[in-house]
Amino acid sequence: MPNKYFKFLLSSLLIAQLSTFCSAQQSEIGNWFIYFGNQTLSKKINWHNEVQYRNYNFAGDLQQLLLRTGLGYNLSEGNNNILMGYGYILSESYIQNIDNKVDSKEHRIFQQFITKQKLGRFYAQHRYRIEERFIKDETQFRFRYFLSLNIPLNKKTITDNTIYFSAYNEIFINGQSPAFDRNRLYGGLGYHINKNFKLELGYLSQMVENSQRSQFQIILFNNLSLLKE
Repeated sequence: MPNKYFKFLLSSLLIAQLSTFCSAQQSEIGNWFIYFGNQTLSKKINWHNEVQYRNYNFAGDLQQLLLRTGLGYNLSEGNNNILMGYGYILSESYIQNIDNKVDSKEHRIFQQFITKQKLGRFYAQHRYRIEERFIKDETQFRFRYFLSLNIPLNKKTITDNTIYFSAYNEIFINGQSPAFDRNRLYGGLGYHINKNFKLELGYLSQMVENSQRSQFQIILFNNLSLLKE
């Protein structure tokens, strides 16, 4: 039975990504490959690491490369965590009306607080993040609020071999004008392989001021404990 669900998820992923590959330029739908890692170093300390490879099309037309890492501290077992980290962001933007790109580099420091709740079958997560962004000779500040919800579909709880529905909304508020930066709305289907790995395929709609862009996402989560059993 688990193999049946896993094959279904992989088939859905392949069909969606093939569609994106064939029509990305016409539909202006991009694709993000994402890796989220969280390694438990002790009962209180965790190490966060992530890579996001964002494309204007399926792959190969780079929009943004994001590398982020940080150290966290558990205020309570598994449910409340504070973290400080660093991010490096390389962006490549098309010059209007031509095919040439211009790149920009950003260094970022961030602080965040995550709290998790389980309400019946619903797994909720709140994340509050403050960012100090260093772009060329300018320093900017930004606040982000992220709310996610995971719901198991083939089981009552999310355990090994669970198919689940995932949704989130994240709003970005600038510390300078304009105050509104962007909003991201996401929905996806995930497969919780075991306590260490889960895979997710989703669709994200991002609104920036007066424009909107959509992209598919393929996300691999790795949660690994380095504690000795």
